[in-house]
Amino acid sequence: MTSADDGPHPVYTKILLDGLAERGAKASFFVTGENAEKYPELILRMQKEGHLIGNHTYSHIQLTSNNREAFRQELISTNEVLKEITGAEPIFVRPPYGSWDKGFEQELNMFPVLWTIDPLDWCSQSSTNVEKRILSKARENAIILLHDEYASSIEAALFIVDELQSQGYVFVTVEEIMLVS
Repeated sequence: MTSADDGPHPVYTKILLDGLAERGAKASFFVTGENAEKYPELILRMQKEGHLIGNHTYSHIQLTSNNREAFRQELISTNEVLKEITGAEPIFVRPPYGSWDKGFEQELNMFPVLWTIDPLDWCSQSSTNVEKRILSKARENAIILLHDEYASSIEAALFIVDELQSQGYVFVTVEEIMLVS
């Protein structure tokens, strides 16, 4: 399963969506509220094509011991943005940097989604390196962390979908993985 963080990006997210559609693959997109506001047409396309849309805070803020309320407000703001665009309030959140407070699960009725494979695509411009890191750790129900704001990440994502589909893997949303687990 592929998940994309930080978008939507006006160019790269569209390329990723086109590629996923060609391959019949689903993904989970954890978007920031500020980017969702800028590109609502991409959010609507994600929804229409059956991808999961999750919350990634409004501005990609990292939760610290000193900013719990600001972080909480960013989650609320992003939920409002996404609900305005899609008509549905997201229940899944990918907390930036993996920093999370379990209290938010009850307070906001949101469930955190982390990852099992982090190819560190944000610090590599080599799609080949990203591909190798993912393929070496691929397994059933893995959640692959990628970012839809880098050309190399999109190239790697589509390559790994092709490669893993040829091995019998199916790409689904995190919700589908969680229902099976």
